[in-house]
Amino acid sequence: MSAPRQVVVGVLADEGLPERVITAVTDELPDLFAARVSGQVRWRVEHEADQVPLDEDGNIPTRMLSEQRRRDRGWDLLVLVTDLPRRAGTKPVVAGIDVEHGVAMISLPALGAVLVRRRARALLVHVVRRLASRQLGIDGDDDGPRTATRLPGALAPAGRMSGGPESSATHLALTGLRGRLRLLAGMVRDNRPWRLVPHLAGATAAAAGTAAYGIITSSFWKLADALPPLRLAAITVVTILVMTVWLTAYNHLWDRPSGTSERRKALLYNMSTATTLAIGVACMYAILFALALLAAVVLIDSGYFAQALGHPVGAGSYLKLVWLCSSVGIVAGALGSSLEDEETVRNATYGRRERQRQERNRRRREHHEAADQERATSSPSGHERR
Repeated sequence: MSAPRQVVVGVLADEGLPERVITAVTDELPDLFAARVSGQVRWRVEHEADQVPLDEDGNIPTRMLSEQRRRDRGWDLLVLVTDLPRRAGTKPVVAGIDVEHGVAMISLPALGAVLVRRRARALLVHVVRRLASRQLGIDGDDDGPRTATRLPGALAPAGRMSGGPESSATHLALTGLRGRLRLLAGMVRDNRPWRLVPHLAGATAAAAGTAAYGIITSSFWKLADALPPLRLAAITVVTILVMTVWLTAYNHLWDRPSGTSERRKALLYNMSTATTLAIGVACMYAILFALALLAAVVLIDSGYFAQALGHPVGAGSYLKLVWLCSSVGIVAGALGSSLEDEETVRNATYGRRERQRQERNRRRREHHEAADQERATSSPSGHERR
């Protein structure tokens, strides 16, 4: 009896989150493929971490990579896993599958911010079954009885669409508002908004200094005591929005493309920027609140506090004071952020791939502006010749 045929699946993952996700699930994949794709072959999965290359238009040359990697590594199938958001027209793409060339591309941001590993496992099973369908003679559209109910739940909301009349690829695209919100959440996670706080040293120092001043100033005590919790909550929301808008405008983080189609694409990136900054500022607020509360408890004697307010104090009085001081501190932090270098803020706000996209767009705009200027300057001479 001959040994079963072996199918080698190569996974090339971007460095960072894609690499961590693939490393975590790789050991499970051979058994999953045997159970849910085909048990008639032996499966081997090899993975590499590298920066998935892009062409001049920012697209992944999947066919070229498939030919190169499969030839050099001896892989039967290739799956690319990237942290780049991908689109097919106006729809965000979860995966692109090219059965003819034995290659698939998975866009990790489209899997959202939570349950990423579970969704990645389900999607890997789905794309490998589609890729192997021709070689193994199985139905690539049928994910088997064991996954018939699991797969849609793991990948929903997503639908299949053609890659175009001249393309052999198909796409699994997110659909509806829920799909776009999932992509937005994945893009924000890729930006890692919690990194913003340690990079904004000037803003943090200004916020902390202002909050400290408020804690030791009796006028702040009386003002905080007079404000109801609902108004304090509204002040918190407004201050976070103020700092978010300030960081966005002062550091030129808002995309303003000229074309209509480009503006539609930029909307999602701008929403990702605003959400990333808002979460980062909220993290700064939470840290400032905790430190200010500790300082207030240590520095302000309860008896003296009660005497200044004219009534007994409890935990609520301290919390309201720290609440107000933290909000005022965040406003001062927005002004303090002006001391930060724009490139520092940009690096703290965006992930590596998003910075590459912005740099590519900047070069493209400069090229178009130079070309327009050249046409404008050469036009009068053309009239003179005529």
